[in-house]
Amino acid sequence: MSVDAASIDIASLVLRVSVGGTLIAHGWNHAFGGGRIEGTAGWFESMGLRPGRLHALMATGTELGAGVLLLLGLLTPLAAAGAVGTMAVAFITAHLRNGFFIFRPGQGYEYVLMIILVACALGALGGGAVSLDRAFGVDGDLAGWTGLAITALAGGLGAAALLAVFWRPAREPAEAAAGETA
Repeated sequence: MSVDAASIDIASLVLRVSVGGTLIAHGWNHAFGGGRIEGTAGWFESMGLRPGRLHALMATGTELGAGVLLLLGLLTPLAAAGAVGTMAVAFITAHLRNGFFIFRPGQGYEYVLMIILVACALGALGGGAVSLDRAFGVDGDLAGWTGLAITALAGGLGAAALLAVFWRPAREPAEAAAGETA
């Protein structure tokens, strides 16, 4: 039994709207909610992402931009890579140490992992019939294994590069003491 093209188009649209809307909400909250950019910058600094303001602006811009691109279905694998990258950084810096479940103290990684995996699926699905990718005739070129590879590699490598260059978490007290005697 094969899945018809309309089903794939519907799945792509539903996933693009849900992930795109979620990214926009996250970016909007970083920029205009609670502590605004300065509060987000302080939070990022506390996790070891330095300089915090730069990362607050980059995460906010990536979430807003990728979210809008996903809603439009424009460059879908690259937009999905923005979701993979920002959520992979959150996975490593804030959630991994707290275990799987989000209801655990400090919030586990189930939520960010699901966004990463759904974004990878979107890269494979492509923009679908209701997308600018389809209107511009690039949907077929940016879907399937190619779309998945673009999404996973661009998002994963972007996150890895950011963490390698900018992430400097505070050392644990026992780790710091061991470093002083060595």
